[in-house]
Amino acid sequence: MSTTADTQLALGLFESRSQPESLGAQLTAFDQFGTATRLLTTCSESFDGQPIRVPAYVNEFWTAKQRAANNLHEISYRACFKPQLPRFFIERLTHPGDIVYDPFMGRGTTLLEAALLGRVPFGCDVNPLSTMLVAPRLNPPSHDSIAARLREIDFSNHAEPNEELLVFYHPETLKEICALKRYLIERAQNNQLDAVDDWIRMVAINRLTGHSTGFFSVYTLPPNQAVSIASQKKINVDRNQTPPRRKVPDIILKKSRALQADLTDAVRNQLEAASRRALLLTGPSSQTWQIPPGSVSLVVSSPPFLDVVDYATDNWLRCWFAGLDAHSLPITTPKSLDAWKEAMTAVFKELARVLKPGGHVAVEVGEVRGGKIRLEEAVLPCGVAAGLNPELVLINDQEFTKTANCWGVDNNRKGTNTNRIVLFQKPV
Repeated sequence: MSTTADTQLALGLFESRSQPESLGAQLTAFDQFGTATRLLTTCSESFDGQPIRVPAYVNEFWTAKQRAANNLHEISYRACFKPQLPRFFIERLTHPGDIVYDPFMGRGTTLLEAALLGRVPFGCDVNPLSTMLVAPRLNPPSHDSIAARLREIDFSNHAEPNEELLVFYHPETLKEICALKRYLIERAQNNQLDAVDDWIRMVAINRLTGHSTGFFSVYTLPPNQAVSIASQKKINVDRNQTPPRRKVPDIILKKSRALQADLTDAVRNQLEAASRRALLLTGPSSQTWQIPPGSVSLVVSSPPFLDVVDYATDNWLRCWFAGLDAHSLPITTPKSLDAWKEAMTAVFKELARVLKPGGHVAVEVGEVRGGKIRLEEAVLPCGVAAGLNPELVLINDQEFTKTANCWGVDNNRKGTNTNRIVLFQKPV
């Protein structure tokens, strides 16, 4: 722990001595959506029992609209946050050319926003699917090259399809999926994958299951997870449905066009510049020796909410398509709060190493176990133990209609809640 942190804990005063006045003043004065900011206090204590008190700013700090960002973000992933969240902090706490890092990058929301804003995107995730979903959108190929590659792929060259998957897919659609899977895995094994292949794989992974004609499957649960074979059988019976014929290349091409709708020449140039300096790691975020010490200006991330989300089970079908064993991935899903704190403290110590002096960590957490555990209170001592100064809590308070709603002050009494961000700073 730093000397500053030791001194403050010895005095029993962890009350945010170095809060960035400019950010606090901005949050206090914020009224973009017509409401005034409320100021509360979040209380916790360090691992050795010293009190921690930080100001909590409550308001609607970014829009609740579902599509208010670049279309490249429209890749679904379980428990992902909106692009407006990282943008809020990137714009206020970094400058163009700074490194912005997400140690739990998921679908890459923070990285893509960083790149679009002229920052350098760094990311890490223990799940290889993350890099497959992120890298292609930092280096998108042209629509013509995607169309040409899809015409070149032999969609009749498939291995024997897994008949269990016919609960999701029409037989001819499944053959095309299996042919594409075979093509991509063979290209990967021969080190022949290029940017176009990476893009096609990314879109296909995202289109495997969903609830509209834009997916390969019959109607199923939301597109950020795949239900079990048994559950899909029940859905089919309940809805009296059979999988319709979907043409895999047509759906990939249509989704590609939608994702690239906002790709002007200027945006392409911005992404190309960012991708040249980007760093994407697959592995535990507590062990990132590839990131130089003191190099990162800002971390924006959302760690696992205990075991609320089972990423391995949710991604079983995506892993199957990508040739991965979902249940062999060492994904962090601690079942107890103590185990979660231990894991997060290890990550925070690594973040403290890679952060510049004066750099920030904005970590989105929530409440779980029906409101009995508030992770913002649990994460504060983790950051303190790593030598970081707790600065403030930002609570984005707005009405939502989606399943995972905001853990606001005035709404959403149940469920996993989001948009509750704890901000730390590395001592100068």
